[in-house]
Amino acid sequence: MYRNGEGYSDPTAGAAIGSVMKEYKQQRRQQWQRETEIKERPKVYVVSRYAGDVSKNVEAARKYCRMVTDAKRIPVASHLIYPQFLNDDDPAEREIGTMFGMALLAMCDEVWVFGKEHSTGMQAEIIEARRLGKPIRFVTEKAEVQNESQR
Repeated sequence: MYRNGEGYSDPTAGAAIGSVMKEYKQQRRQQWQRETEIKERPKVYVVSRYAGDVSKNVEAARKYCRMVTDAKRIPVASHLIYPQFLNDDDPAEREIGTMFGMALLAMCDEVWVFGKEHSTGMQAEIIEARRLGKPIRFVTEKAEVQNESQR
């Protein structure tokens, strides 16, 4: 039983506070469930071209990451992360970025490969995904999806 500041029983205020608390707990529970669902989505390693027309390829990689997000998965695109602070034209730094990317690939649940033509870096990622037994999807520019077994 709720008691007011003077110690008297106040069922009306108690019912109002109880109702507000019940609604608050329900909202928090829904928020927690949503956050948990998002955090537990499968992680997808995004394989696409970087070298060549870098600005065009970066824009395409962003689009691919959006496709992965729309499929209720978490995109991981190392070629959008590491060139931000590593020099892709320096062979030593490129190797570091490649190894960082391979470490991320190992933590992912799936690998999605975008585009018909695969650069040497992309081919290395595909080989690593196969070695690790990761499910691989090949996605064309028209967003047609094929699992590796369908190729």
